[in-house]
Amino acid sequence: MSTKVFVNLPTTDLERAKAFYTALGCEINPLFTDENAACVVWSEDVYFMVLKREFFATFTDKPIADPKEVCQVSVSFAKDSREDVDAIAEKALAAGGSEPKPAQDYGFMYSRDIDDPDGNSLGFLYMTPEAVENGPEHVAEQSATA
Repeated sequence: MSTKVFVNLPTTDLERAKAFYTALGCEINPLFTDENAACVVWSEDVYFMVLKREFFATFTDKPIADPKEVCQVSVSFAKDSREDVDAIAEKALAAGGSEPKPAQDYGFMYSRDIDDPDGNSLGFLYMTPEAVENGPEHVAEQSATA
């Protein structure tokens, strides 16, 4: 059995959160969705549990940060091309997300950060196959000698 990843995110509006993530192409698993939480399926191995803040608080004694004010974690997803990064970022913006800073182009890697309507940070990136295989320093060295 492969490792499954479940990322828990707080929301102030569960229906809005479900609409946002389905607009990005995710599905909602009804078996793990109720009036307090929704299971957002990113892939066979990656899921978001979007939880109403009050329900989220039942799983911890720590205070729940307001993601519009504090970035505790940013979850990033690798895409197959720069165009795929732009396409999902545009879907996210159209669905009510915001882009806190401009796209980042490092040559070997292109990324865009999106905040969902609750302020939870998502990253979408494309990295060249050379950088994935050899690391970004190798790509920089090749560029410098070219």
